[in-house]
Amino acid sequence: MEYFLHVLRNYAVFNGRARRKEYWMFVLFNILFSIAAGIADYSLFGSGSGAISGLYSLAVLIPSLAVGVRRLHDVGKSGWFTLIVFVPLVGAIWLLVLYCTEGTDGSNEYGLNPKAEFAY
Repeated sequence: MEYFLHVLRNYAVFNGRARRKEYWMFVLFNILFSIAAGIADYSLFGSGSGAISGLYSLAVLIPSLAVGVRRLHDVGKSGWFTLIVFVPLVGAIWLLVLYCTEGTDGSNEYGLNPKAEFAY
């Protein structure tokens, strides 16, 4: 949960690096909260509304992009590399592989190693 809150505190920070654990813990809690928002939508408004889910998705859009860019920085790629997802099939797979790849040791052009400074 602390990683999710860390990403939200760095709402629109696109510089720096994010380690794998920070990214994947954010993704995990984002999925859980999205499911909870969908259940709340269904129980409050019935099927088809999506008001709470839509607001939640809109609220975490920028932090999701920011942590994805910082994750790419950790493996030494530019944040613009996120756009590779628009290449059909291969792009999404390649981006997933990059998100799963261990970051570069030591500092790189995007900052210091987050494993050294993020002690959880």
